[in-house]
Amino acid sequence: MPERRFPTRPAPLALPRRTLLHAGLAAAGLAAVSGTPAYAANRSNAPAVLRSGRPRLTNGIASGDPTAGSSVIWARADRTARLLVEVSRTPDFSRFTTVRGPVLTAQTDLTGKVDLRGLPAGSELFYRVVLEDPDRHGVRGEPLSGRLVTAPARRSDVRFLWSADMAGQGWGINPDLGGIRIFERMRALQPDFYLNSGDSVYADGVIPATVTLPDGRVWRNVTTEAKSKVAETLDEYRGQYAYNLLDEHVRAFAADVPQINQWDDHEVRNNWYPGQIIDDTRYTEKRIDVLAARGRQAFFEWMPIRTQRSDPDGRIYRKISYGPLLDVFVLDMRTYKDPNTDGLETVPDGGVLGWRQLRWLTDGLLKSRATWKIIANDLPLSLVVPDGATAVEAIGQGDPGAPKGREIEIASLLSTLRQKDIRNVVWLTADVHHAAAHHYSPDRASFQDFEPFWEFVGGPIHAGAFRTTPLDPTFGPEEVFVSAPPRDNTSPLEGFQHFGEVEISGETAELTVRLRDQDAKVLFTKSLAPAAR
Repeated sequence: MPERRFPTRPAPLALPRRTLLHAGLAAAGLAAVSGTPAYAANRSNAPAVLRSGRPRLTNGIASGDPTAGSSVIWARADRTARLLVEVSRTPDFSRFTTVRGPVLTAQTDLTGKVDLRGLPAGSELFYRVVLEDPDRHGVRGEPLSGRLVTAPARRSDVRFLWSADMAGQGWGINPDLGGIRIFERMRALQPDFYLNSGDSVYADGVIPATVTLPDGRVWRNVTTEAKSKVAETLDEYRGQYAYNLLDEHVRAFAADVPQINQWDDHEVRNNWYPGQIIDDTRYTEKRIDVLAARGRQAFFEWMPIRTQRSDPDGRIYRKISYGPLLDVFVLDMRTYKDPNTDGLETVPDGGVLGWRQLRWLTDGLLKSRATWKIIANDLPLSLVVPDGATAVEAIGQGDPGAPKGREIEIASLLSTLRQKDIRNVVWLTADVHHAAAHHYSPDRASFQDFEPFWEFVGGPIHAGAFRTTPLDPTFGPEEVFVSAPPRDNTSPLEGFQHFGEVEISGETAELTVRLRDQDAKVLFTKSLAPAAR
C-alpha cells in the first residue's frame, strides 16, 4: 500500500472569508433521546458525567459529503446551544478560522450541521467543534476535534473504504470484545472518505442483553431503551443512531474520516417499499409511509449529509465529485421502489429507481468528465434476494430470459452507456451480508446490449453474516470471489465481517479494489485499467 503523503510543514489556513462566513448552515433533530449519555469533550470522545453550566457534545462529531472545497460538519448537544466550528491546517490549531453555526434546539433533537465552504482542495484539514451558550456569550463547553481530507482539484491519488449493515440481527456493542473494533482497523488505514452503503442502523431489530451462541458461549450487548423494541416513534428512530455512537471506535472513526451516506431498508423496516401496509404484530403503526417519514427525518438529523438546495425536503440520491479521477453517484433504491412482487413484469412499472432518478443518473453519467464513475447501489444487481415465498426484494428474480420487472430499468441504463460509449463505470453495493466480486459480460448474458463491468459487494460491518444466494443470469454475472459463512446469521465472533477499499492511482488512473475482513486482511484484489473513450 502506498505511503500516505501529507505536507510536513503545512501552510497556515487562509480560507476565503466571505465564502466561509456565508457557509450553508443546517440544523437537524428533536427532543433528547432517553438513555443517551453525554460524552466528554476530549480527543478520545470517551463517556463522561454531564456537568452543569456549560453545553456539552453528547455523541461525538462527524464530517460528510466532502468535495474539493466543502464538507458538512455534524454534532449534537446536551441542551440548546450555538454550534461553532474551527478549521485549521495543523492539529495544534495554532491558526484557525471559526465558522458560526446554527443554534441547536429540541426541535431538531439538539443535532446540527455546518456546511463548510471555501476549503482548500486536496488538503488534510483539522476541525474543532465547540458549543456556546446562546444566552451567555463566551460560555462554552470543551471542544472535540477531528480530521478530514478534501477532494483534489488536480489528478491525485484517491483512496476510500465502503461497507454497510451495522448492528443488525441483535449483534450490538459487545463490551467483552472492546466494542466494534473493525472501525479501529478501518481508521488505521487513513482513507480519504468512507462510503456507507446503507443499513447504517437496524430500526426493526432489537438488541437483547445477551445472545447464546451455537457453541454455548454468551454474547453480551450494551443495551438502551430505544433498542428494546422496533422503532415507530421519531424518538425511537433517533435512538437507533444514538446507539451506534455509544461505541468509542465508531465515534473516533466518524471524527477522522468523512462519510458519504446512503440508506437502504433497515433505516425504516426490512424490505419496505412505499405504500406498504405492514402485517407485523410488533408494530402498532402499520403504514410504512408514516414510519418512513420518521426514519428519514432521523437519518437527516443524525447523519453528516448535505441537504440538496434543489430539494430541501431531503433527497438522498446525489453525486459527489471527488476530483478529476472520481465521481460517486449515490443511489436511493428504496424511496421510489415499486412493490415487491415476483419480478416478472414485462413492462416498466416504477422499477427500483423511479423515472426521475433514472434520468438523473443517466444524464449524470453522460456528462461526467471524471475518469471513474462509481455507482453506489444499495441493492445488488443480480443476487436474488427473496421477500417471502414468492416476492423478490432486490432486482434479479432468477429468471434467465430477457429483462423483467426491475431489471428493465437497469437494462435501459446499461444499453445507454454502451451506445454513448461511457466507460469506466464500477458498481459498489452491500445489503446481502457477505463480500463478493461479480463480473458481468454480454458473452454470458441473455440481454447483451451492454459492455462488461464489475460489481463489488462489501459488508457486513457489524451484523449477522449470511450465505450467498443464486445469481440471476440476465446480465451474465460470474461470481469471481465470495467470502460468506456456511450458515446464516453467524455472529461477528465467527468472522465474515467485511469492508471494501478502492484506490485510484493519480499517476496511472488505475483503479484497485480490495475486499478486507474484520482484521483488515486483504481477501481479494482486482485492478482495473481505465479505458479510453
